[in-house]
Amino acid sequence: MYTVKPVSRLTLIRHGQARSLERENVLTPLGESQAARLAAFWLQRRIQFDEVWSGTLARQIGTEQVVSDAFQTAGQAWPEVRRDRRWNEYDAVGVLGHYVSADPSLAALSAAYEAARGGSEENRAFQRMLQAAMSRWQEGSLQAEGVEPWPAFRDRVSAAITSIMLGPSGREVAVFTSGGPIGFAVHLAMKASQSFLEVNWRIRNCSVTEFLFDKRRITLDSFNGIPHLDDVALQTYR
Repeated sequence: MYTVKPVSRLTLIRHGQARSLERENVLTPLGESQAARLAAFWLQRRIQFDEVWSGTLARQIGTEQVVSDAFQTAGQAWPEVRRDRRWNEYDAVGVLGHYVSADPSLAALSAAYEAARGGSEENRAFQRMLQAAMSRWQEGSLQAEGVEPWPAFRDRVSAAITSIMLGPSGREVAVFTSGGPIGFAVHLAMKASQSFLEVNWRIRNCSVTEFLFDKRRITLDSFNGIPHLDDVALQTYR
C-alpha cells in the first residue's frame, strides 16, 4: 500500500499599489483598498494559513498588516508574521540611479521619460526605461557598487523558497512579497527558459499566485489571480 504524503501550498501575494519609486514605498489608499478586498475574500471563504511571511519593505509589510488587521477584527486566527528580507524586491531604484547615466541607450530612454512626464505617455515611457535597465541588470552588462546584482537576487529568493519547502508537510503558507520574487518563483517552478522579468511585468498589485510543494519540488498551481478585485478600478500594475 502506498502512503500519500500531504502536499503543502505556498501562496505568494504581491503588495498593493504603492507610491512611486521617487517616494517612500508605502501603500496608496487604493493599495490599502486592494489589500482589504483580499482579506474580505479570504474571510468569506474561511481561508486560513499555518505560516505567514513577508519581506521587510514598507509596501509588503503594509499589505500584510491590512489583511491581518481584518482577520483580527473578525475574530479569526492569523499567525505571527515572519519578516524575511530575502522576499524583498530587486533594487530598481539603484538600477535606475546608477545604470541610466552609464549607458547611452538608457540615457536616451530617460530623456524620453522626462519629456513625457505629466502627459498620457508618462507610464509607458517609464516602463520602457525600466524594462531596458532591468534587462541590462540581469545580463550583467552593467554593474554598480551598492546595487544588488542579479545572481545575488536569484540566490536569496531561491534560498527563501527552499527554506519554506524544507518545513513540515501539509502546511498552508502565505508570503507577502513583490513582483520580482513572484516572477522568479514562477520561472523556477516551470523551469522556464525566458527571463523571469517577462513574468514579473504582468503581475498585478495584490494578486495571488499559488504553488504546491513538498521537500523536493514546487509546482505552479495558479498565477496572478485577482477574483477579489472584481471592480476594474482596483486592478493596477503599479
